[in-house]
Amino acid sequence: MRIREMEIDDLEQVMPIEEALFSVPWTANGFFSFLLRNDSVFLVAEEDGEILGYCGAILVFDQGDIVNVGVRADRQRQGIARRLLDALFKIAGEKGVTSLYLEVRVSNQAAIALYEGLGFQRLGVRKDYYEEPKEDAVVMCRS
Repeated sequence: MRIREMEIDDLEQVMPIEEALFSVPWTANGFFSFLLRNDSVFLVAEEDGEILGYCGAILVFDQGDIVNVGVRADRQRQGIARRLLDALFKIAGEKGVTSLYLEVRVSNQAAIALYEGLGFQRLGVRKDYYEEPKEDAVVMCRS
């Protein structure tokens, strides 16, 4: 498996993963607009030409906001998200980022456990942050 920067052509494989995982998925145009930005980093995990997962963050000065993490349902719990995030941490660190933030659904205990295992700490809760279904978000930070 290889971790590399996401390219526009990858959206053909990324979008079905995004749409399968999230009740309110990003659009292809949403991804496209972030891929054009100088302050964003989006990565994919690729194996034999197939995209298995992806993650992305917006990096501004010494802080970053992880905006998207997704792994194909049939490849979850195989360490792919961890490898993607480790690569993201390395790139962010090289760019001078010292703190990374994210939001995650309070019901997504597997993701919360992953993030805590990667050194994120819970900062608080954002009420009704998510829609469809409406749900609170846990705000987490890794410094």
